[in-house]
Amino acid sequence: MSRVVVRAYAKINLSLEVLGKRPDGYHAVRTVMQSVDISDQLVMERAEGLSLECDRGDLSGEENLVLRAARALGEATGVDGGAKIRLSKGIPVAAGLGGASADAAAALVGLCRLWGIECSPDDLLCLASTLGSDVPFFLIGGTALASGRGEEVSPLPDAPAVWVVLLVPSHSLAGKTAEMYRRLSPDAWTDGRTTNRLVESILDGCLPPEDLLRNCFDPFADAVFPELPLLRRAMLEAGAAGAHLSGAGPALFALFADEMSALSSAARLRSLGHRPLVARTLGSAEARPHPLVI
Repeated sequence: MSRVVVRAYAKINLSLEVLGKRPDGYHAVRTVMQSVDISDQLVMERAEGLSLECDRGDLSGEENLVLRAARALGEATGVDGGAKIRLSKGIPVAAGLGGASADAAAALVGLCRLWGIECSPDDLLCLASTLGSDVPFFLIGGTALASGRGEEVSPLPDAPAVWVVLLVPSHSLAGKTAEMYRRLSPDAWTDGRTTNRLVESILDGCLPPEDLLRNCFDPFADAVFPELPLLRRAMLEAGAAGAHLSGAGPALFALFADEMSALSSAARLRSLGHRPLVARTLGSAEARPHPLVI
């Protein structure tokens, strides 16, 4: 084969609770993650050595998680493979939507196909967990409960499909995730009860209830990202029942039961001068990486 194409889908956190600090220095989390159909695309071709081109020049460096995933796969399997990888970004960067982790998961799956590697799902999940806490989720996709530092993923039945409207502030923050965790005091630690109730609701086949869409970073996110109060107000004025932080932010999302309501809200946001994204939630069968040989 000469070329493999893989699409990498974003996620939102329907809930995110921190349970406390672990002995290894990481925080223990309990979160429900949900795939949405905002995506990046990776095109991989056989080549001498490893290289990455991205339509965002600032993401083409050697420390991009895609190249780290490629190197880790080669080392773990003993395959001395080369690849030229082209990454096209559609997922907002450093927004709490998991773009880098999704790309890493897609690279693992795509390179296994390109290099002819037979790797069991468990081995691939184990490798993914060494790359980042969220990476294992993106090998599974859909709706899932994540615990530990986020790498322990328990698939859930696909939640009822809903539509999502997102707003992403124009400016992020270098080292954003580390800064958000630094500001998280023990007073914000919880016991995971809200997330557990959300899981029960999903298992019952219900739409995610607004009162269970919680994020431990919400109380101080507005202080870190000054645009958020304005964006929250705009989303509520545009018909959203709530405006919720995804991951460590700064992306905000609102859920809508049908496409027409989501599009109407997005149109209202555009009239207010904002640039919303509209997406739908995805089940696991659609969201997990599927390598296409061309």
